[in-house]
Amino acid sequence: MSRASYTRIKDFLLLLATTVLAVLVQGYHPGIEDDAYYLAAIQKDLDPGLFPHDADFFQLQFQATIFDKLIAWSVRLTHLPLAWAVFLWHCAAIFLILLLCRKIAAKCFAEPHAVWAAVALVAALLTIPVSGTGLSLVDQYLHPRALATAAILAAIAAVMERRTTVAAAWLAAAAALHILMAAFGAMLCVFLGWNHVVRKRHVEAPRHATAAALLLPMGWIFDPASDAWRQAAATRTFYFVWRWHWYEWLGVVAPLLLLWWFHRIARRDGSAAMARLASRLAWFGLFQTIGGVAILTPPSLERLRPLEPMRYLHLIYLLMFLLAGGLIGKYVLGKHAYRWALFFLPLCVGMGYAQRQMYPATEHLELPGTAPRNAWVRTFRWIRLNTPPQSLFALDPDYMELPGEDFHGFRPLALRSVLADNVKDPGMVARVPHLADRWLAETRAQNNWKNFRAADFARLRKQFGVEWVVLDGADVAGLDCPYRDNQLSVCRVGR
Repeated sequence: MSRASYTRIKDFLLLLATTVLAVLVQGYHPGIEDDAYYLAAIQKDLDPGLFPHDADFFQLQFQATIFDKLIAWSVRLTHLPLAWAVFLWHCAAIFLILLLCRKIAAKCFAEPHAVWAAVALVAALLTIPVSGTGLSLVDQYLHPRALATAAILAAIAAVMERRTTVAAAWLAAAAALHILMAAFGAMLCVFLGWNHVVRKRHVEAPRHATAAALLLPMGWIFDPASDAWRQAAATRTFYFVWRWHWYEWLGVVAPLLLLWWFHRIARRDGSAAMARLASRLAWFGLFQTIGGVAILTPPSLERLRPLEPMRYLHLIYLLMFLLAGGLIGKYVLGKHAYRWALFFLPLCVGMGYAQRQMYPATEHLELPGTAPRNAWVRTFRWIRLNTPPQSLFALDPDYMELPGEDFHGFRPLALRSVLADNVKDPGMVARVPHLADRWLAETRAQNNWKNFRAADFARLRKQFGVEWVVLDGADVAGLDCPYRDNQLSVCRVGR
């Protein structure tokens, strides 16, 4: 075996081990938060008979992505159970992100230990919050943003190598997965390619690639606003930048200052690639901040708020930590194993502990085939196995935020339709305004849920066709409840 082949195999195995450790730190939680939509969309692709009453709450936005179709296709191709396919895709997305971080870091740092420190810091901080946006670098479940991020990093690496056609292809792939993130990636590539010798070739191609991707179906963007839509949008606090806390604004300004400092360090060390990347990231961040504030401030542009222009910070944070890790590895850690242990062990333990505190009633790794510890997840599983697939359910519209629920989504875990909620569904309504009246009607009908009696549930059945309810607390007289688990009950609603 040649030395080059040995090095490639060693690097592959080290990246694989880093990916495993990253998953162990961040945890794995399918079906939580936004995965209530993504996983449900994949399930609907595999079984079109699912979610007959409420598929619009996730299908309309998925017209603009191939993500759910891609995962469903892979399930049909491999015949793997969906739970395993999704988990393996999640691990593959993290592996690809780390692989491409290593590729970019290798262009910025000559020392191997600096390159690996850059990769290790990104891996340790996958779940760190991105200020004011509600994002993490990588979520604790399979998200199209993770796959799109890998494609954007590949495009950035290609731009750094002045391979414009390759960059354009990667940006088009990113746009097919997550068009909004791809737009940020394309703009960053424009900044990185600026002032290349052949300017038009190296700047226009990425821009055109994303413009072509905008032809994907996204007509709902142009739906008009309404009072119901404004009520839904008001629940997304990150749409309103002037309501951000001071520390969230610090999380906008501080990375730009750090990047400019990194630029000065790189110029001193003679690292042209790092100096260019750091400075262009800082200019890109400044440009996007000004543009984001301009879009999010005027009431006349309120329909543009769901485009979430401040989410450009996701790429800023990712590449900032990459450069910071490389500099720490170069100037602090070196080749000293004890320094690596003293730096990364407390960091990983702290990040893992923070994740346990976010989901205290749930096992850290909700792996396929394992018995759930969370009572809500057990209840949703019973529903999946014991109620008709065409059933329509209702439960507390704030159920995701109840103690012990840990933000698990009903639809993908129960595989049943449900009335709209107050936690995640408003985010979809903010993107697809013509769902607003339906969302408002369903959530208003569930007001004062904790005091509902049999007559209230009968009203839901008459108004919407609700056949089953999930109760958290004492059973309600007049309802037949065939399932109980701790404080949770699943009950039929009489005709």
